Amino acid sequence: MKKITVITLIVLCMVLPVQAEEKIFTDKIKTAQGDLAINILGHASLMMSHGGKLIYIDPFSQVADYAKMPKADLILITHDHMDHLDLKAVDNIKTPRTTIVGTQEVAKKLSGVIVMKNGDTRDVAGLKIEAVPAYNLVHMRAPGVPFHPNGVGNGYVINFADKRVYIAGDTENTPEMKKLPDIDVAFLPMNLPYTMTPEMVADAARAFRPKILYPYHYRFGQTDMPKLKQLLQGEKGIDLRIPK
Repeated sequence: MKKITVITLIVLCMVLPVQAEEKIFTDKIKTAQGDLAINILGHASLMMSHGGKLIYIDPFSQVADYAKMPKADLILITHDHMDHLDLKAVDNIKTPRTTIVGTQEVAKKLSGVIVMKNGDTRDVAGLKIEAVPAYNLVHMRAPGVPFHPNGVGNGYVINFADKRVYIAGDTENTPEMKKLPDIDVAFLPMNLPYTMTPEMVADAARAFRPKILYPYHYRFGQTDMPKLKQLLQGEKGIDLRIPK
């Protein structure tokens, strides 16, 4: 049996941050029109189904074999970074009937995209979708250069019957996020240094108070999840659900 070098292990950890997970985290949320099934595939990739529609968010080939996944009715892409806009993954799950929503930058790299700008609200594929600004306030690529500039990326609020689901995308705890009304389910990112610290996630959650909170887009074993639990301990009305 060949030995795996330390360098090889480091490369694997960098390229495959979540593939070591053997099972997809799944959950179900009751709505006025049937269950919303949520599948957290890994990284920032989600798959949801409701009312006979299958929705993917930021499909990424390193967390799932999308060639074997069911075809999409709707694909939402938050921004054009390669771990969110994966053309191969999109190609594997789209059909001529698939609707794709993204930003202006996404539309430059992928044809047939319905562009939503920050603040837009549209009815798409039978669902009301709201585009929320997603950007950095603190974490910078270089002085004055944020990893995610204001006005470029989207988060999305998807309305499934009487439930409002917020997928934040790559962002920090922005003023726009904190003002979101009536959020039932929220996905907030915790992959440093690009998005939020546990303190930022807790601050945002206390502000807009989602009924269910999933931290996502984090590195297994490298994110201080106990700290987030501690910060939200005793916070009534916020059900913190951590994928395992």
